[in-house]
Amino acid sequence: VQTCALPIFSIPFNAPQVFTQTYTTQDQIKSNIINYILTDKGERIFDPTFGSNIRKSLFENITEDLILNIEDTLNSELSSYFSNVSFKNTEIVGDYDNNAILIKIEYSIYNGPTNEINITL
Repeated sequence: VQTCALPIFSIPFNAPQVFTQTYTTQDQIKSNIINYILTDKGERIFDPTFGSNIRKSLFENITEDLILNIEDTLNSELSSYFSNVSFKNTEIVGDYDNNAILIKIEYSIYNGPTNEINITL
């Protein structure tokens, strides 16, 4: 009879994590908005309309039309998925030198203080 000793893997308590745990509603809503922006439609199994499709435009030329299209999409869709969030300002800026899109969203939760999300794609 031959036995095989399996190695025991231990993960240190303070090891870096892929997903950080959120403890407040404010942090959770911020994570949900970022998740929405970085998800493509059809990517979520039981909610195929969830997502912004912004990643599909990553390899297109950055033009004013593209920026306006992304801004219009975010303005119309974010408020429908996040009804408890008041979106105050959505600004999309094309960084033509670095071929990047900068997304800045200002929002508040239940008319509380203004929060900000900055994403670079």
